[in-house]
Amino acid sequence: MAEEIRAEMVANVWKVVASRGDTVSEGDTLVILESMKMEIPVVAESDGVVEQLVVNEGDVVQDGDLIAVIG
Repeated sequence: MAEEIRAEMVANVWKVVASRGDTVSEGDTLVILESMKMEIPVVAESDGVVEQLVVNEGDVVQDGDLIAVIG
């Protein structure tokens, strides 16, 4: 079952750490967001493979926007 990773706040995508096809474990950082000069890691909530990564560095995400899909 695929797991959708979504933004929990309005933020800038500061750094993309994972790539499509990467195998990730629970707790691995996928993307680092920046909001109000704070860095917020977005982590995988389960083990799997990154099926989709829909953000790029410099993008702005809104609360609820899709960031990645882990399968």
